Amino acid sequence: MAHVSLDASPEEVRDALAPLRADFSIAVLAPGNAFALGAIVRVAHNFLAREVIVIGDEEPDHPVPRLRRGWYEKASMGMEKFESIVRVADAAGFFAYAKRDGAARPIWAVEKDAAKRAITAVDAFPRDVIFLFGSERFGIPPEIVAQCNETVGIPIYGVNHSLPLAVAAGIVMHEHARRRFAPGAML
Repeated sequence: MAHVSLDASPEEVRDALAPLRADFSIAVLAPGNAFALGAIVRVAHNFLAREVIVIGDEEPDHPVPRLRRGWYEKASMGMEKFESIVRVADAAGFFAYAKRDGAARPIWAVEKDAAKRAITAVDAFPRDVIFLFGSERFGIPPEIVAQCNETVGIPIYGVNHSLPLAVAAGIVMHEHARRRFAPGAML
């Protein structure tokens, strides 16, 4: 990576990180929780995700502050400045976005109850994959899961049936990184 000074602009930092970016994206359906989305942006930065796609759940001039654009910025601890955050209005807009430029990117739903296999059992991820997460409260609706190329789950144990959204996203990004880098490699 090119060395960037501490007073570099966010654009300069993004440009310096561009060659290191991974070939996956994270999509979050109606997250509804600024802290969860902000934490996902932070983790996506750490794993150099291509982008974070926010589906629905915000309006630019909404009277409720948490539903305005950028309501997750404080929770991301400034990392949103260095990341590509894409906003789409709804699921239809998301699927259209995934097919832009004439090539359909693979979409993998991360939804434990509908999973066909565990994320840990995946040998390799397809290039340009988008990992889709639902809200912490409602998950991903079955009609959206049905449109995805694959559905995976994270093995969990105990009486709690789910993980916090940011933790689940971090586990998936780590699983992607484990397959991308040689064992023990650090950037």
